[in-house]
Amino acid sequence: MTKTILVGAHMSIRGGVSMAIERARSIRCTAMQIFVKNNMQWFARPLRSEEIRAFLDHVQRGELSSIFGHANYLINLAATNPQFHANSIRALSEELTRADQLELPFLVLHPGAHLGAGEEVGLEKIIDSIDEVFRKIPHVKTKIALETTAGQGSCIGHRFEHLAFIIANVREPERVCVCLDTAHLFAAGYDISSEHSTRKTLREFDGMIGLDRLVAIHLNDSKTARGSRVDRHEHIGKGRIGLDAFRFIMRDRRFRKIPKVLETPKGKDLREDVMNLKTLHRLAKTR
Repeated sequence: MTKTILVGAHMSIRGGVSMAIERARSIRCTAMQIFVKNNMQWFARPLRSEEIRAFLDHVQRGELSSIFGHANYLINLAATNPQFHANSIRALSEELTRADQLELPFLVLHPGAHLGAGEEVGLEKIIDSIDEVFRKIPHVKTKIALETTAGQGSCIGHRFEHLAFIIANVREPERVCVCLDTAHLFAAGYDISSEHSTRKTLREFDGMIGLDRLVAIHLNDSKTARGSRVDRHEHIGKGRIGLDAFRFIMRDRRFRKIPKVLETPKGKDLREDVMNLKTLHRLAKTR
């Protein structure tokens, strides 16, 4: 059974994007998330053809059933500063292009922060920005996967209504999907502390956005309390969420084909990933 579970972790691309595949497979991941460039810089030189080939033709590439990307943290589609906003548009366009070259189906993106302009203004700016990005790269197949946020500061995306509004109003909704983050959901105030409450929260998600839009789940426990709106990831079962939500997600048939990845703290030897993956595999086993 464990072979068919799509589970893994975010992997470093240190030494080149193809190195991430080896790291993921060294701890038997079947799914993986990567940054498509240095996540703390706006821009990077384009990927060389040999880098792309090394990634696509890697001997272990087929052992990962799902590989997807995550956009860099500097991007803010709701930015009020014109230069910052222009950088965000350009950076996202370039990262989607890189992801497409690596044949990644989607790039996870935090929707943005309104920085005091207000949620309505922020949402409209995000919609306009997504339209502008997609206009620039009409042939790129990689989709944007909007991620649920913890709602820290002025971050948008901590309510399902926010993501539903963006999807309903962008010009090309078929190019947009969603990534759920358990720690963010919990910090944003959604109750996932029991199987019953997790089912209820996911029913709400389905009614407002649709489970057909869900393409990935970030499995992270939360260091902070429910409703804290503070984004701090913790190891599975070591935080405030408890194991019930993770057990439910790992066992529910609807999520079998949805890649589930860890974004929990770790060192270079990936020992913490191994520990968390072991916990998830244990939870996946039916009684």
